[in-house]
Amino acid sequence: MTTANEIITYMESLRNEEQREVLMRFFKTGKGQYGEGDEFLGLRVPQTREVVRLADADMPLGEVHTLIMSRWHEVRLCGLLMLVRRFEQLTTKRLVNNADAAKNRDEIVDFYLQHADQANNWDLVDLSAPKLLGHWLVLSTADTDTKLRRVDALAQSDNLWRQRISMVCTWKTSQQGDASWCLRYAEMHLHHTHDLMHKAVGWMLREMGKQVSMDLLRDFLRQHAREMPRTMLRYAIEKMPADERRQWMEQ
Repeated sequence: MTTANEIITYMESLRNEEQREVLMRFFKTGKGQYGEGDEFLGLRVPQTREVVRLADADMPLGEVHTLIMSRWHEVRLCGLLMLVRRFEQLTTKRLVNNADAAKNRDEIVDFYLQHADQANNWDLVDLSAPKLLGHWLVLSTADTDTKLRRVDALAQSDNLWRQRISMVCTWKTSQQGDASWCLRYAEMHLHHTHDLMHKAVGWMLREMGKQVSMDLLRDFLRQHAREMPRTMLRYAIEKMPADERRQWMEQ
């Protein structure tokens, strides 16, 4: 498949009404819910990944734009996963330090951030942000101030999904042993009012502790546990021994 329209037509042919109803409930698409108005075809993620595999890897970004702007949740995911695939192809051992590849990676990240509002449910963020923006933070030749400005802009946005991107992208930086990104945005989002951000912050803190340092996680909790929403705290301490979890929750 070489065009967005071919991909959309193919994905629409896979429509599954029973699964569609399940997904619309699971992703909270009802009135007043976080996914209000989101529309599904009823495809499972492995089906969408298979479409990505079948699609032209060199499809122009203009075609990817059409996918990401689609009304269909799964088509938007397909477009985002195509960006992930393209980015990862530019990070092979042969290309990781190549100047042209670095420029192309920057272009993909720019494109992703320009379309960030279209990653408008938690799975779309979680399947794209660490492997695109997070990986870019690790590999980019941009200076730290530039990186911080870009992620800060997401964190300070009034858009829930941009905010979640700013937090979830730190999964990759923590995997690379750098706790600073996670700690910065965990503190920035500490008093967020939405449950999806409570879960995201707690999840990323947990991963930071696992990947970098449990002592750093405990230091953060000693400073903030009493003011953290209980869901955030519960997620953050999930991998700790039961006795320690109980002590943190009783604070």
